Amino acid sequence: MIPEHLLPTRRAAATAVAGVLTADGLLHVLWSTGSTWPAGDATSLSYAVLGIDAPFTPPVVLPLAAVLFGGAALVTARARLGRAHRLGRLLQAGTLAVACGTALRGAAGLGWALGLRTGLDARAGASFHLLNWSLYTPLCLLLAAAALRVTAREDIPARAR
Repeated sequence: MIPEHLLPTRRAAATAVAGVLTADGLLHVLWSTGSTWPAGDATSLSYAVLGIDAPFTPPVVLPLAAVLFGGAALVTARARLGRAHRLGRLLQAGTLAVACGTALRGAAGLGWALGLRTGLDARAGASFHLLNWSLYTPLCLLLAAAALRVTAREDIPARAR
């Protein structure tokens, strides 16, 4: 077990998770405008980001952006308001959902990095595999750990013991 003083604070972990989810949400909003940045075209973007050929159209990416922004808000609120707040259980569940979602993506990424090709298009090429191994998977696993840190039990203040 890691000593408490070596772990990031709940707020620092929440800020990191919320920052990444918000940045990802903003990318989805950008893609909803027809931009394919940082790729040259929609197909290249789809293969680099998803490993499959999928549309990056507003009906597809805007709901994803909303989920990402919602996750960022839930994690931030959980860290700031705590479990004792009247919405504490909802915020706790939402933060756990973020942790589970990012852990699931991280686990899938590990499988893909180790050679499992389930769900990937053979035409995805090296871009997806490089990005998955070097960026997506480690980031998702770190986000999952940080979101779990946010859900950790608050210490009871010394006066309340």
